[in-house]
Amino acid sequence: MPGYKVTYFDFSGSRGEEVRLALSIAGLPFEDNRLERAAFAAMKPGLPFGSLPTLEIEGHGTFAQSNAILRLIGRQNGLYPEDLYEAARHDALMDAAEDLRHRISPTMRMPDGPDKVAARQQLAGEYLPLWGTCVERALTAASPVGPFVMGTKIGVADLKLYMVHRWIASGSVDHIPGSVLAPYARLNRLAETVRAHPAVAAWSARAA
Repeated sequence: MPGYKVTYFDFSGSRGEEVRLALSIAGLPFEDNRLERAAFAAMKPGLPFGSLPTLEIEGHGTFAQSNAILRLIGRQNGLYPEDLYEAARHDALMDAAEDLRHRISPTMRMPDGPDKVAARQQLAGEYLPLWGTCVERALTAASPVGPFVMGTKIGVADLKLYMVHRWIASGSVDHIPGSVLAPYARLNRLAETVRAHPAVAAWSARAA
């Protein structure tokens, strides 16, 4: 079995945690290389796309872009659909999770003040309800029964949705209520089922 090394920032969230969870569910031991911001700044020019996470696989090099990494792990370990049409549904939901991040991220760089409050309130009142409605509809189309995107089998899209749901539902994004995604039953059920997965629970307990 080749060696795996995940490089990401030193916290248990976002894109790096998705990769850690995927490897944990697949039962693949890996080196969890956690960086401080200063270390990242020094190595950034040498990264494949100047960003994290990266996944190094012994004998195969270094891979970047979280969705590409997740698809690679998923294809190797039964966490991604073989059917082309089901794979497209999986990809769309993974991209939707990234869309959410890209809409919120610019507000993270705004100074505290009325402009930031207004931007966050607009996200909470307009974008996030639309996002939740679209994701709920996509989940139902992909698997009417659920709980996962592939039905009863967990996949990498579930991990992506779980992480963004956990972020928003935690209430840690100022001026965006943690309850904004509460109306979306399928999404909430998915997040709870992922959280309760034995490998996810074991990793979360270890990382706490």
